Amino acid sequence: MEPWNVLLASHVIAALFVLAIGPVQILRRRRDRIHRTMGHLWVAAMYYVCFSSFWIVSDGHFSWLHGLSAFTIVTVTLGLISAVRRNIPAHRGNMIGSYIGIAVAFGFAISVPGRAIPRLLAEDLPTALYVAALVALSVAVVFISLRRGGRQSLQGARHQTAPSTSAASPAGTVTGRK
Repeated sequence: MEPWNVLLASHVIAALFVLAIGPVQILRRRRDRIHRTMGHLWVAAMYYVCFSSFWIVSDGHFSWLHGLSAFTIVTVTLGLISAVRRNIPAHRGNMIGSYIGIAVAFGFAISVPGRAIPRLLAEDLPTALYVAALVALSVAVVFISLRRGGRQSLQGARHQTAPSTSAASPAGTVTGRK
């Protein structure tokens, strides 16, 4: 069994972050600035989870989860490329598939005895719940601040004065624009 260290702890926190953002991204109807910003955070965390997994091994060996990580790197990348190319069905399929993959990996990570997460849940449940609550809170804070940021920029645009419809002529008289 692997000991808890900075790599494993950051891997778990990033995975929880990915798991928390996923439903917001999938179930939210609007595909706007909030979706894009949270999507960038989700992709960055997803890449971190996948790449960091290659340094987390049991008894010096890779498991099928490492194969899932490699596959997920490919699907997330294809999802990004699809979004850039505006191929929304392919983007949606790759990203939802990637989310399902990490959900399966998480289910395995918490259900197999002898792994670090079941041990943490058995030995220090308050710490595990505290970390999960902090991750959920961070997702909520990001989402709310993105929503408020969008409203404030819209309100700021509404309060700007409209450009004048008249212009001064070279002689100093005011003429109306057509």
